[in-house]
Amino acid sequence: MTIKVIIADDHPIIIDGLKQILEKDDNIKVIGEANNGHDLINITEQLLPEVVVMDIAMPKLNGIEAAQKIHIICPYIKIIIFSMHTSSEYIFRAFQAGAKGYIIKSSVGKEIVEAVKTVYSNRHYLSNEIQGTIVEDYIEQRKFELSQNLIEKLSVREREVLQLVVEGKTSLQISKIINISAKTVDTYRHRMMRKLNVSDLTGLIKIAISSGIIHIE
Repeated sequence: MTIKVIIADDHPIIIDGLKQILEKDDNIKVIGEANNGHDLINITEQLLPEVVVMDIAMPKLNGIEAAQKIHIICPYIKIIIFSMHTSSEYIFRAFQAGAKGYIIKSSVGKEIVEAVKTVYSNRHYLSNEIQGTIVEDYIEQRKFELSQNLIEKLSVREREVLQLVVEGKTSLQISKIINISAKTVDTYRHRMMRKLNVSDLTGLIKIAISSGIIHIE
């Protein structure tokens, strides 16, 4: 079966280049072109392709907005966005808008055929050079979420003590600040380490900082 594709970019030379690359594959046919977001939506509704390949930066309606509209109108159409942006923020926004693939502009020529076939088979496609970034960002986000979940186990008083611990205060200093005995402060420390499943003060401070609720002046 032939995969019908529409290409959208405000530079005709890019459209021509992608079209030549795609149509070297006997299973892919470019059935339409657009130079801005509005025209892309209109031609997509008329021609109903299987895959739309678009630049994230287009006049009249950018790629994110166009992807959202196409996804609402024709949710079965697979969308690939190509962009110069490598940050996870842009990538996540593209996928939230309904895109199935995201390609870095510098790699679009060598990756476009594989990307089209991948999204057509209802799988996501992500440029090789940004896969590591996404994985790292995901891991950091999971660490943050886990830290937050752990911190939620602490009482208000324990969080207050933890903030002062992170600031480098000793048990004696903390006791004077919050009006409790130094021995009680030590009890709080040990209780927090037990709740957060850490064995020393360093582990306690790491979780406090990574959770985002403890501030370092």
